[in-house]
Amino acid sequence: MTFYARLAAAGLLLAALGACSPEAEKKAAAPAPSPAPAAVVQANTYAFRIGQWEAVALKDGTLNLPAGNTEASPWANTAEVSALLKASGVTDDTVHLSIQPLLVKDGDRVVLIDTGAGGQMGTEGQLQASLREAGVTPTQVTDILISHAHGDHVGGLVVNGALVFPNATIRLSIPEWTALQSDADMADLVRAITPKVQAFAPGSVVAPNITAVSLDGHTPGHSGYEIAQGGGRLLYIGDALHSSILSVQRPDWKNNWDADSATAIATRQGLLERGASQNLRIYGVHFPFPGLGRFQRRDDGFVWAPEAN
Repeated sequence: MTFYARLAAAGLLLAALGACSPEAEKKAAAPAPSPAPAAVVQANTYAFRIGQWEAVALKDGTLNLPAGNTEASPWANTAEVSALLKASGVTDDTVHLSIQPLLVKDGDRVVLIDTGAGGQMGTEGQLQASLREAGVTPTQVTDILISHAHGDHVGGLVVNGALVFPNATIRLSIPEWTALQSDADMADLVRAITPKVQAFAPGSVVAPNITAVSLDGHTPGHSGYEIAQGGGRLLYIGDALHSSILSVQRPDWKNNWDADSATAIATRQGLLERGASQNLRIYGVHFPFPGLGRFQRRDDGFVWAPEAN
């Protein structure tokens, strides 16, 4: 069974339960950044800037995974997971994973990074409402960058066999596209999006001032995206880290959603090291909304420091 099918089944289980639903690069520490420009918060959106560009976090929904239920949660060491959640202030013994695709506007170019779950997997399917709140229609989206082909990232591409973003070029890495094309469970999606797909070599510049970053281990061609414009910089980390608590504080824990666990663990550890050393601004698509913040060293590990909003 594919990840998509497993997580879809987990979503049904959660609904029944009543739930909503590369190597490390060691560089000298960068100087502290200037304060971020004021952001605008609405119900489903969080508007901010990356240099001179407008960006918007777009709420799509939430995955709520009972920590003790290994059919739903990818962390099988349930007692340790529950203890860390409790120590971090989580009172309901649940792993809460937000889903928030990222919108970036560059003049006439409107870039959407990932497309949410499309209301599947027990999620709320809020992306279209969030886009409207951000003042964008689906036909205005010119580029879609896909981190990887799991259902909570590509679920919003197609509805009833039709493209949701008909004018957008869809970009994902060549290894990810090859794997997606071979997945029989995703044949309908592949058929619908094929005319719009432009697959890229890992690490390519995929749009002006946006570079794909290989974050290996989760899927065959999993990519993050680094945006650098006008002195601003942001790294979209996809599913290199899922939980702002578990993945950050215990990157060594196995996550059963990773295709190659050893590589995924090394990627998490390298990303945390790089993020903290360079004081990188991070966008965690599954971190608490709006997913903006930085990794900070704490004792012999790391913690997530969200941006004030």
